[in-house]
Amino acid sequence: MSDRTDTETATRRVRNRNRWMLIGVVAVFVVPMLIAFALTFVGWEPKGTKAYGTLINPPRQVDAIPVTLASGDKLVWRNPQWQWTLLALPGANCAQQCQAALADLVRMRATLGRNAGRLRLVYLGPALPVDAVTALVPLQAGVDDANTFADLRAKGDDALALALVDPGGYLMMRYAEGYDLGGVRRDLPKVVK
Repeated sequence: MSDRTDTETATRRVRNRNRWMLIGVVAVFVVPMLIAFALTFVGWEPKGTKAYGTLINPPRQVDAIPVTLASGDKLVWRNPQWQWTLLALPGANCAQQCQAALADLVRMRATLGRNAGRLRLVYLGPALPVDAVTALVPLQAGVDDANTFADLRAKGDDALALALVDPGGYLMMRYAEGYDLGGVRRDLPKVVK
């Protein structure tokens, strides 16, 4: 009788241990999903996945907007190199502060390394001095023929705002004047690959 009781007790212990292991395995998969659902429900996003710029929702198609470059050519939004376009949109003037911000953009583009060629910089604003244009290569200067980007321009006289256009010709993101260049730099590798 004692052997039978010992066997039943051992069987019960094994069964209970197996049940707890099953509950543990299920918990390993279910608990993180519940936590993720709860965090999403309250609106929390991990810091590394959130864009610094303001997303344009829905994206605006700009591939038909005429932009004349300083060379006299029209800007081709959908180019064969499949490049992203970072538009530099100054206020009424582009003097010392604005030109310094443009120089920072050129240096920031260089930090993209092998992906720098996948981002073109296009300045759409008042004419820049010739020496500034030559110092800011590969920045392309141009004119927004239809003044389509007026709502995205910097409001300050010597300020600069940015807008990001994808290779398909859609305006995707905006960086208002006073933007943090480090934030722009963190956003670009996510898209320019």
